[in-house]
Amino acid sequence: MIPHKPSTPISVADEARASEILGRVRRMEVRTNRLVDDSLAGRYASVFKGRGMDFDRVRNYVPGDDVRTIDWNVTARTGDPHVKLFTEERELTILLMIDVSASSDFGSVPDSKRELAAEAAGVLAASAIRNRDKVGLILFSDGVELYIPPGKGRMHIMRIIRETLYFQPERPATDIAQALDFANQVIHRKSVIFLVSDFCLGAPFEERLAKLRNKLQVTNRRHDVIAVSVTDPREESLPDIGRIRVQDAESGHVVELDTGNRKVREAYEQQSRARRELTSARIRSLGINLLEFVNGENWMPELMAFFRSRRQRSG
Repeated sequence: MIPHKPSTPISVADEARASEILGRVRRMEVRTNRLVDDSLAGRYASVFKGRGMDFDRVRNYVPGDDVRTIDWNVTARTGDPHVKLFTEERELTILLMIDVSASSDFGSVPDSKRELAAEAAGVLAASAIRNRDKVGLILFSDGVELYIPPGKGRMHIMRIIRETLYFQPERPATDIAQALDFANQVIHRKSVIFLVSDFCLGAPFEERLAKLRNKLQVTNRRHDVIAVSVTDPREESLPDIGRIRVQDAESGHVVELDTGNRKVREAYEQQSRARRELTSARIRSLGINLLEFVNGENWMPELMAFFRSRRQRSG
C-alpha cells in the first residue's frame, strides 16, 4: 500500500511563487463557495441522505416491534425475545480521485483541464463539508501520486484545491485501474467516489478500456462511483492553421498533421468522437453516472442536473 504523503513542499526561497499559489487557492476557494449556494448544497444533501443504518444496541422485544429486527442469537441465549436497534449513518465519506497525468495540463482556453478538475473538486468538497461529511483525495497518474485521508474543515478544502492545482506528479502516463485498486484498499466503508479524468487511456486503447471497465464494475459494487469526464474543445476538433506538430503529453509520440486538409480534420474529429462515445457507453453500461465537463464552458448546469436526476430516482 502506498503510504500517505505529506503536503506538496513549496520552496521558501521562492516567496513570489508561494504568494501566487496561496492567492490563487484563496481566489478559487471564494469562487467555489460562491458556486456552492444554498440551492446546490441542499441538492447535495437530498441526493446523499439516507446512507444506510448502523447497529446501535439490542433491547427487549415489545408488542408492535418489527419481527424482522429480532436478534435470534441474543433471544436464544437469554430466553427472552430481543430486537436490534439501528441509528442512521450521519456521516458520509466522499473520495475525490483526480487524474493528474501529463494530459491534464493541456488547455486551449485560459484554464487547463487540471484547473477545471480543481474547481470541480472544490465545489464537491465544499458541498460535502457543508453537509458535515468527510472528503478525501487521491491524485493519480499511472500510479497513486498522493493520498489525503478523509477530513473536514476549511483548511482541508484549501489543501485539496492546492494539491490538485500544483502537485507535481512523478509519472506522465495514466492507469485508472491501479488507482481504483488503491481506493478499494484504503476506503473500507461504502463511500461516494468521484472519478475525475479526461479518460485519455492511450494505446492499446481497447485493452485499457476493458481493464478500466472491469475495475469500475468491482468498485461500483462496493462504492457509489460517479465518473466525471473533463475534456478540452481542441481534443474534439482541429482549427485550420496549416501544418502542425502534435506531441502526446503522456507517451511523447510526435505526429505531423496538415490541418489545412479538410479530410485530416474530419478524420481527427471522427476518431476522437468514436473513442469518447465508446468510453462513455462502457462506463454507463455499468450503471455508473457520467458527468461531462468541457473546459471553457459552464459545467454547473450539468452538475445541477445530475443532483436533480439522482434525487428524483432516489425519491
